[in-house]
Amino acid sequence: MVARPGSLAAMTAAAVALAVGLSACGSGGSDTGALSGPQPSSSSPVTVPTTPSTSPASASPAPTQKPAASPSAVRPSPTAPPHVGLQSGDKGAAVAALQKRLTDLGFWMSSADGSYGDTTQQAVLAFQKAAGLERDGVAGPQTMKALQAGVTVAPRSTAGHVIEVDKARQLVFIVNNGKIANIFNTSTGSGQAYQYAGQTNIAVTPSGQFTIFRQVDGDDPGPLGDLWRPKYFNGGIALHGAASVPGYPASHGCARLSDAAIDWIWSTNQAPIGTSVWVY
Repeated sequence: MVARPGSLAAMTAAAVALAVGLSACGSGGSDTGALSGPQPSSSSPVTVPTTPSTSPASASPAPTQKPAASPSAVRPSPTAPPHVGLQSGDKGAAVAALQKRLTDLGFWMSSADGSYGDTTQQAVLAFQKAAGLERDGVAGPQTMKALQAGVTVAPRSTAGHVIEVDKARQLVFIVNNGKIANIFNTSTGSGQAYQYAGQTNIAVTPSGQFTIFRQVDGDDPGPLGDLWRPKYFNGGIALHGAASVPGYPASHGCARLSDAAIDWIWSTNQAPIGTSVWVY
């Protein structure tokens, strides 16, 4: 496996080839102050106000020490309220139990190590999408309740080894003979307009049934950014790794996966050349 350079661009790329109605992602196509007031003049005279003299008998003695504050004047130091649920950075048995539950339901993560890292956050995002919850990557009360109840996700393919891209729910499934083996968080075409080569294009991920026909085991530079270990299935559109895979459509047309997810797909040979990819 080729190590990823540290300078990898986080954004995926995708350009729409308007003549054929396709988007493209990589080299296989084109997807890719302080406030200040007026200062006195140095030439202006300075007047020092005079104070009437006070006789020693009438002068108040200087206090020997600072008066103690009254109890009502003492305020406790503000403290940040504890967060509700589990989130990135948390560790321990509760996180390990969360990871095991997500894995049992089919949501992919690298390991159940008791540390709430990026792949756990991605799995929580994927679960929230499948369950129709708010997509924030935090395992709060609603998410934990839904995890206890479980969630059912049905694929469309019924035979063979198929990778499905569900644009409505922003999920990717690895399906074997009609049964989902793994569920991933993804981010597909944003639907927004963008400029490329002097033309205005729309970031879309076309629906249809395709086949992986080309792959690059490493960074693949594209006109709109580099793609990590892409698996091309429709012109310049690919499944590929990205540093950012949010809970909403954000790409130029490709289906983004986390870097760890695409690395696992490569290492376990889940998407060799010839693999069917269904996009809907």
